[in-house]
Formats: sequence, structure tokens, C-alpha cells
Amino acid sequence: MQLVDSHCHLDASEFDADRLAVVERARAAGVGVQIVPAITAASWPGLRTVCAAQRGLYPAYGLHPMFLDAHRPEHLDALREWIERERPCAVGECGLDFFVDGLDRELQRHYFHGQLVLAREFDLPVIVHARRAMDEVIHTMRRVGGLRGVIHSFSGSPEQARQLWDMGFLIGLGGPLTYTRANRLRQLAATMPLEYLLLETDAPDQPDSAIRGQRNEPARLPVILETIAQLRQQMATEIARQTSVNAQRLFSLPPAGGS
Repeated sequence: MQLVDSHCHLDASEFDADRLAVVERARAAGVGVQIVPAITAASWPGLRTVCAAQRGLYPAYGLHPMFLDAHRPEHLDALREWIERERPCAVGECGLDFFVDGLDRELQRHYFHGQLVLAREFDLPVIVHARRAMDEVIHTMRRVGGLRGVIHSFSGSPEQARQLWDMGFLIGLGGPLTYTRANRLRQLAATMPLEYLLLETDAPDQPDSAIRGQRNEPARLPVILETIAQLRQQMATEIARQTSVNAQRLFSLPPAGGS
């Protein structure tokens, strides 16, 4: 079964010079599907164009918490219109980031809550960014209710992971777990229930340890897969199959080989 990169910013300017080659390398590596989440309203048209140009690319539209300067109150209304018209596979990337200094927390909460309400209204999964804000993210999602989705690049505790699974949320793991010092993350990958796992690269960011400091790309997803297989002492094919099924179910993707 083809691998699914559940989080890749293929529309980023870092790929402008060789985007088609990046997609072809991914396919050659067995990565047949990429979920491409947005970060700002200004990026939505370009992201749509990128995803329409090649099969296996699925857009999500949202407002990222780290780009508050680019967001406007009317963008939540615009997002509603985009969802109605474009029928994306998810809402996002949205969430809370309390790690970066200077990001207005109340404004982050406003946009996050607004996007969760839209996801519930349109029965779409959410792609959530949560950094130093996991407890509040969980609380907010519980308060809104009726949600499903993935916490991308999960960096929380085992207890927080269990709370998310109890809510039906999945966890995305990528390049950070390939670093040997990431003990807690590697332990989670080794022991967590496979039905709640998604693979991701977050390309062009979060490169795995073998390409530290370089541009990441979706063709590196098999490195994540093999690392998890080694940590779990489990066949990579089993993990590939289950994580692909997980992604297909969450994002309502067509079966392998579909268009």
C-alpha cells in the first residue's frame, strides 16, 4: 500500500524550483499521497493550484497560529466560503503555539476556536499545531466537541496522548523521532496503538537526523517508517498498511489506486 505523508507543505516557496521533481521522488519512494495544509489565507489559491496539478495531493485550508500578522477577522468568513466551495480534506493547519515569544495568545485562541467550529459544522477533520499548549488545545477541542483530527508533530506527554486517543484523535510523528535524544517521543512511537498513528514529514521543515539542516521533502517519509519499525521491532509493511488506512479513514481519501 502506498504511504501517506499526512503533513507536507508542498506549496512552500522552498519547492518552487523543483516541485514536480519532489513529487516524482516521493512517488518513487512509495509516497503516493500528500496532505497539504495551508498557513495563511493568502496562500490558499496557490495551494489549490499546486494540489490540482498532480494526483495524490489533497489540500486543507486554515490559519496557522504562528502567522497572526497575516490573519484578519474576515479570514474566518473567507475560510467558510473556501470550505463550502472547495470541499477540502481537512481544516488546518490551525492550533495554538505558546513556544514562540510575542504571539498574542488571545488572538490565537480566537482563530483556533473559530476554525474548530467550522470543522465541526462541515464535519471535517482538523490538522492541529500544538506547541507548549497541549493541555489548552485538548481542553478547547473538548469544549467545542464533535471533532476528529490529528495533532501534527506531537510533542506532548504519554498522558496527553492517551487523552487524545480517548477523544478519537490521531497523532502525527515525523523527523524529530529519528534523533536518538528524543527519548520520550521514541518511547511513544514504540508503544502507542497503531490505529492512532499517522506518518508525516512536515517538509520542507523538520528534517530527519540523516539530513539535519537540509531541506526536507516527502521522499524522506520511509526514513520515519523504518525508524518506527525498528523502535517497535515490527515489520515496516505492517506499519505502512495501518498508517495508510488511518489516513484514508480520517481524511476520507479514495482507496489506493483511486484518483
